[in-house]
Amino acid sequence: MTIPNILSIFRLVLVPVFCLVFFSGAENARAWGAVIFAVACATDVLDGYIARKFGQITKLGRILDPLADKLMGFTVIVSLAVAAIVSWWAIAVFAAKEALMGLGAFVMLRGEGDVLSSNILGKLSASLFFLVCMALMLVPQITMLLSTILIAAALGLSILAMVVYFIQFIHRRKRVKPVRRT
Repeated sequence: MTIPNILSIFRLVLVPVFCLVFFSGAENARAWGAVIFAVACATDVLDGYIARKFGQITKLGRILDPLADKLMGFTVIVSLAVAAIVSWWAIAVFAAKEALMGLGAFVMLRGEGDVLSSNILGKLSASLFFLVCMALMLVPQITMLLSTILIAAALGLSILAMVVYFIQFIHRRKRVKPVRRT
């Protein structure tokens, strides 16, 4: 088990911890939830750096890493909606986009035995989503209108990244021969 994979598993463990803390009713619960989310995002950056720097990129890691990211992102956006910080439509957009990305990854994994690597637009959209969610958790004075604008911008960039991934997916499918399964 590589260090990046252990960090991805750690992020998966942080998902229910985030929920428990965010909804605990404790003083500063949202701020502590933001800290947990920040730790999860920091381990995401760290595991990617370690995997690339030390040649520890694995097929398992290429599955665990985005899975941990998606579960944490979904948990955060649902939590923000339950807390009436963002509108419920944001969950539907986030879930639809992630379902399409997951379907594409599944098709690639089954057909080629691997998935697409992240690209700069995907990283930028993830960073914007992180910043917006952090602001929404840490600044209770943000109005619903501003919250809607911020989350729409983050999700819009995420959808644009998905379109770029789809184009990469189509080009790669034309070039790569399917993996034979025995």
